[in-house]
Amino acid sequence: MLKKPGKALGWWSVSFVSCREEKMAAKQEVEKGNGNITEPLIVQEKQGEAQIKSNNGGLRMVLLSIFVAVCGSFEFGSCAGYSAPAQYGIMNELGLSYSQYSVFGSILSIGAMIGAISSGWIADSIGRKGAMRMSSMVCIAGWITVYLSFGSVSLDSGRFLLGYGIGILSYVIPVFIAEITPKNHRGTLATANQLFIVTGLFIAFVVGAFVTWRTLALTGILPCMVLLVGLFFIPESPRWLARAGYEREFKAELQKLRGVEADISEEEAEIQEYMVTHQLLPKVGIMVLLDEQNVRSVIVGVGLMVFQQFGGYNGIVFYADQIFVSAGVPPNLGGILYSSLQVIVTAFGASLIDRLGRRPLLMVSAFGLLLGCLLTGISFFLKAHQLAPNLVPILAVTGIMVHIGFYSVGLGPIPWLIMSEIFPLHVKAIAGSLVTLVNWFGAWAVSYTFNFLMTWSSHGTFFGYAFVCAAAIVFIIMVVPETKGQTLEEIQASMNR
Repeated sequence: MLKKPGKALGWWSVSFVSCREEKMAAKQEVEKGNGNITEPLIVQEKQGEAQIKSNNGGLRMVLLSIFVAVCGSFEFGSCAGYSAPAQYGIMNELGLSYSQYSVFGSILSIGAMIGAISSGWIADSIGRKGAMRMSSMVCIAGWITVYLSFGSVSLDSGRFLLGYGIGILSYVIPVFIAEITPKNHRGTLATANQLFIVTGLFIAFVVGAFVTWRTLALTGILPCMVLLVGLFFIPESPRWLARAGYEREFKAELQKLRGVEADISEEEAEIQEYMVTHQLLPKVGIMVLLDEQNVRSVIVGVGLMVFQQFGGYNGIVFYADQIFVSAGVPPNLGGILYSSLQVIVTAFGASLIDRLGRRPLLMVSAFGLLLGCLLTGISFFLKAHQLAPNLVPILAVTGIMVHIGFYSVGLGPIPWLIMSEIFPLHVKAIAGSLVTLVNWFGAWAVSYTFNFLMTWSSHGTFFGYAFVCAAAIVFIIMVVPETKGQTLEEIQASMNR
């Protein structure tokens, strides 16, 4: 178990004072000209080389851990992208109607919502690695069920299992990445989650254009297998180990992530002190999210997910194939085009996030989504009034590509990153589950209502999404904090001010 608060804090404070005094004394000696200057310089140079090697070794372990984790993100994208290329093959072979296939497509979100509800509790109970391992096995069972299906019931059951698995993965992967990554690299590396989601989506479209729906289902098992094997070679989240009382394992895994010879005393002390403080807090229920010290974090996390979903992304993607057809582009080619755009722009955004910060990219993204919705809405307005028929498909396709591109640079990946940063550990499970549930509910609601809204007014639908994007800009300016370059403990302390 963890040390008692008094002992833990006393030990760390003594360490810090001693270390600081030694550094100050050495500095004074050099300034006075005392002692042999050559030897310390040589020692410092050797220590600097060792530190660089150690840091590089630690970063390699962090990168390996993230690569293993984002195999689950790739699985997320594979599941989300499966239904589009598999649609006509499944409908023709199994004799499904459009309404039956709509159930098959949407039940993924239902399973994901249930997975989201339990995700925080599972990740806290069996660890981040345990949650990823469990989710992988659930997804494998789902893909096998889909592959063996000869009717709508088994098909929907397999799809539901896939939804449940990725509902847990969508919470635990960004949390795991945030907890193991050094603060100066956290933004860039955490964006790997979204990058591998859109990569999985892209691969599903490409492979689905050449293979049968059953073969495509088998390819969905591959990232799960890589994840299951990879989990044996990476460390558990040190912050989870510290919270769970595994003090020796916590220190060992943190050392492994930072490098064998790296000095982890400061980071270790900060995490330990934070854990001691929060160990004194009572067990939490849903109402604790309304407490003064937590309510701002909840508003930020939930608000970003609401704007991410209700800005129309899933509606745009849902209708993309039909718009590409109207513009004379084959739907398979259109799907490959916009999914490849997502990969390129998400990778570009990842290179900027730790330099520009979260808020600027969110602002740019929201403005881009607003523009994309307006262009698409104008195209439908012109079509409804039979104006400029040659301009209609150009505006529509441009609007889609602008919307998808700007979504991928900001409002796609960053809400997941911020969700993983802002919640204290003692409420992270329940708050993270709520935020993930809101995200999946929004995805289902937009997908489900899109056709009804388009029947009511096609241009009105996209102008409505544009209004949400405009509200998102105001929300980002007024409410969302900048978390660039801060430790998780610093971020969570600043949210309470």
